[in-house]
Amino acid sequence: MTDSLTILSETRVFGGWLKRVRHQSAAVDCAMTFAIFLPPQVEAGASVPVLYWLSGLTCTDENFTQKAGAFRVAAELGLAIVAPDTSPRGDGVPGDPDGAWDFGQGAGFYVDATEEPWARNYRMHDYVTRELPALVEAGFPVTGSRSIAGHSMGGHGALVCALKHPGFFKAVSAFSPIVNPAAVPWGEKAFGRYLGSDRERWLEWDACALIATAAERLPILIDQGDRDGFLETQLKPQALAAAAELAGHPLTLRIQPGYDHSYFFISTFIEDHLRHHAAALLA
Repeated sequence: MTDSLTILSETRVFGGWLKRVRHQSAAVDCAMTFAIFLPPQVEAGASVPVLYWLSGLTCTDENFTQKAGAFRVAAELGLAIVAPDTSPRGDGVPGDPDGAWDFGQGAGFYVDATEEPWARNYRMHDYVTRELPALVEAGFPVTGSRSIAGHSMGGHGALVCALKHPGFFKAVSAFSPIVNPAAVPWGEKAFGRYLGSDRERWLEWDACALIATAAERLPILIDQGDRDGFLETQLKPQALAAAAELAGHPLTLRIQPGYDHSYFFISTFIEDHLRHHAAALLA
C-alpha cells in the first residue's frame, strides 16, 4: 500500500475484507474517503479486477457497502468493489448557498466544475477516472481491468465516465440513472452552477448527448423501478433508450414493476449487475 493511504477500518465479510480508506486528494483539494472490498482470492495471492460504484445524492461511501448486499456474489466471482464518496467535503468546501440537499456536498454530480467557487473542489470526474484508479491500482492487489456502475446521480456518473473514456472501463451499468441531466431539474441546478450558463457545455456531461458520438459501443445495462418517485421528473430513461436506438448503441433497459428508488431495489438486482460486469472483467 502507498504511504498516502490511511486505513480507517477493516471488516471481515464473506471471506474477504471491507476497508475504509482516507487520503488527501489533489483532484478535489481535500481529504477523501473511499471503501474497497477485497474478495478472498487476494489472500491466495491473486490480483483481481475492480468494479467502481458511484452512489447518488446525499450518499457517502457507506450507503452501498451497508445496503446493497453485493459482497457475497463479489466474493464468489473474485471482484473488488471500490465505492468513493459522492463529493468533496470539509469546512473549506463550498456547499449549496441555500443549504439544500441536491447540490454541493453530497451532490458532486461527477463533473469537473469550471465556475467559482466550485471549480477548486468539485472535480469528481477527474477524481473517479484518474486519481482514484491510480491510487487503488498502486495500493491494493488489483489488476488494471475496471468497470463502473452507479445509482441515480451515480448512474449518471457511471454512464458519462464510460462514454467519455473509451477503453478505460470494460463494462457499465446503472440503477435509476439521471440519463439526461441537461434537461431535468436536478441537472439544471447542478450544471448551471458547476458549469455555467452555456447549455451547450452541459451536453459534454449528458449521456443522451454523448451516446450519439461514443467512440466505443460498450453495452449498457440499466434497471429502473416503475414506482420510482423521480421517474417522470428527473430520470426519464426512455430518453436514453431513444438516443441509443438512434445511435445503434447496445442498451438493455429493464423496467422493474413495483420497485422504487431505494437500496431495497438495488439489493434485489445487484447480482445481475455483478455478473454483467464479471462477464467482461473476467473474459
